Amino acid sequence: MGSYLAKELVSMGEKVVLLDLFLDSPGPHLLPYAREVEDQVVKVGGDLSCWPEVLDAVKSHGIERIIHCGAFLSHKAETYPSKAFEVNMLGTWYILEIARILGVKQVMFTSTIATFGDHLTDPVDNTAPQYPHTIYGVTKVSSERLGEYYKIRFGLDFRGVRLPSVIGPGRGPGGVSAYSTLIVEKPALGEPYEVFVEPRCRIPLLYIKDAVSSLLQLSEAREESLNYRMYNVAGFSPTAGEMAETVMKIIPEAEIIFTPQQGMVRIADSWPDVIDDTAARTDWNWETGYDLDKAVKDFIAEVQRSII
Repeated sequence: MGSYLAKELVSMGEKVVLLDLFLDSPGPHLLPYAREVEDQVVKVGGDLSCWPEVLDAVKSHGIERIIHCGAFLSHKAETYPSKAFEVNMLGTWYILEIARILGVKQVMFTSTIATFGDHLTDPVDNTAPQYPHTIYGVTKVSSERLGEYYKIRFGLDFRGVRLPSVIGPGRGPGGVSAYSTLIVEKPALGEPYEVFVEPRCRIPLLYIKDAVSSLLQLSEAREESLNYRMYNVAGFSPTAGEMAETVMKIIPEAEIIFTPQQGMVRIADSWPDVIDDTAARTDWNWETGYDLDKAVKDFIAEVQRSII
């Protein structure tokens, strides 16, 4: 998401500083979609779980707004739960506390539908009870509550979106929902793909360009129009089988097979199938620009454009 956000923010005339663990290594860091702005952003290598590194990045560059996208995702978090707590939970606290101390004007947070768990009836609305089954979901819902506390206690302008699985070029592996990206990206690259969930598995999805739009729209929304600090945003909710069919309409020769891993299936089944984003649509006029067909078509075109 950082690459796509960087491109949009640069086009808006913003000074952009990227903080990531691997940004002190040589070579390009932005995805091909955003490579044209590579030399127009400041890149800082730093670890979210290291307070001095986060503090130095924010203080040294006079940051006015933080868009917090860093996290251990679901599968990796389950493998390394203590590190997930350090990065996802402590990292968020460091950002909020540093923002308070240095007078940062706004913190935007990316949360997830994994905060809800599987006890709810679809569609899941904005104020549904949140009882996640994974450490990833636990750290995210905890961060939501912490951000809301900083708004109430210190007046920090904390806002955030609960994202479904964000699909788009360059995401790669890292979470259970990654299949929803790889099932498009691998065939677009001419590579076979083995899907690790069952064809029936259904999760809410959002195309990357809509995800970026949601963050920027909420960031610019009038404070008096907001009834919540955290908002559900939704796109579309196909099954994995329907995604494969959509890809094969555009790439008939695509090799997509299903080899379910029950651990992955169990995590995917713990998430809601459909998200209700009425609050976002009402409070700040959110609307999606991409349905399944349009997202897959644009996704494939972006991938193939980057390899020509």
